[in-house]
Amino acid sequence: MRDMASFIEQMPKAELHMHIEGVLEPELKFEMAARNGIELPYDSVDDPAAMYDFDDLPTFLDARYEGDTVLITEADFYDLGMAYYSTVARENLVYAEIFFDPQAHTTRGVEFSTVIEGLHRAQVDAESRLGIESHLIMCFLRDHSAESAHQALEQAAPYRDRIIGVGLDSDEQGNPPSKFADVFAAAAAEGFRLTMHCDVDQENSVNHIWQAIDDIGVERIDHGVNALEERALIGEFVNRRIGQTVCPISNRYVVADSRSRDIKQMLDEGMLPTVNSDDPAYFRGYMNDNLAVAQSDGGLTAAEVGQLMRNAFTMSWTTDTRKQAYLAALDEYLAASAGLDPD
Repeated sequence: MRDMASFIEQMPKAELHMHIEGVLEPELKFEMAARNGIELPYDSVDDPAAMYDFDDLPTFLDARYEGDTVLITEADFYDLGMAYYSTVARENLVYAEIFFDPQAHTTRGVEFSTVIEGLHRAQVDAESRLGIESHLIMCFLRDHSAESAHQALEQAAPYRDRIIGVGLDSDEQGNPPSKFADVFAAAAAEGFRLTMHCDVDQENSVNHIWQAIDDIGVERIDHGVNALEERALIGEFVNRRIGQTVCPISNRYVVADSRSRDIKQMLDEGMLPTVNSDDPAYFRGYMNDNLAVAQSDGGLTAAEVGQLMRNAFTMSWTTDTRKQAYLAALDEYLAASAGLDPD
C-alpha cells in the first residue's frame, strides 16, 4: 500500500487545462528578456512576488500579459513548451491538451507562424524524447472583439492539423459566451473541438454556463464550478456528459478557496470534473500539487482521485485507440493501489 502522496505522484496523468504562457517561470522570463533585449521592472529573478503579485482574476491577467512580452521568437515558444514538458514528465504526466493565446502575441507584432512553429516543435520533441502526447487548443481572448477572434481563426487555417480545438479565456466581465457564438460556430464547422472558460464566481456565472452549453455547444467547461448552483444545470452536465476542468490552486488565488469541496460534490452528483494546473508558474503548482490540494481540501479518497484522472482521459480529445490505452494503464495502476485511503 502506498501513501497518498506517492499514490498521486506515481499515477499516470492527463491534463486538459493548462495555458502554455502560464509556465513562464521567473528564471526563464529573465533569460528570454535578456536575449531579446527587454528590460524588466524587477530587481532580479529572486523577486517573484513582485513579478507575480495578484489576488483576483483581473490582476492575475495583468501579470500574465506583462509576462507575455518576453516571448518574441520561435525559440522562445519552443523553450516555453519544453519547460512545461520537462517538468511534468517528472510528475508522470503522459497526455496534455494545452491552451495558447495567439492574439496575445499577434497584437504585439509576433507572427502566428512563430507561435505555432515553436510550440509544435516542442510537442514533437516531447513525444519522442519524453513520451508525452499533447494537442494544442487555440483560445480566443474574450476581452478582444469577435472580429479579432475571427481573424485568429483565419490565421489558424494553414495549421489546422496542429490545433485540435478552440477555447475562450481572459476577462469575463462584460464578455459573455454569446459574444463569440458566430466564431465558435465557424470553428465547429471546420471540425475544431469546443471548450470555453466560465470562471469562478464571475458576474452572471450561471447564465454564462447555460450559454456555453446551449448556445455554443461546448463539450467541456473550463472552471465552471458555479454549475452546482442550479439542479437543472447539474442534470444537463450529467446527461450530456460535459466535462469540467477545475484548477484548485488557481482558485485559491482568485477566489481565496480551492473549491475542492465542489469537486467532491461534482463526483457525488455523477458529473465529470478533472483537476488541472491552469497557469502553474504564476499559481506555483503543477499537476501533483493540484491533485494533492484537491484530495486534502476535498477529503477525497484514493478511488475518487483515481476517478478524477479517469475523467480526464475519458474527456480528452485524443484518438479512441490511445484513450483506451491510457485508461487501461490507469486502471492497472489503480488496481495495484486498491485499498489506499488518505491519512
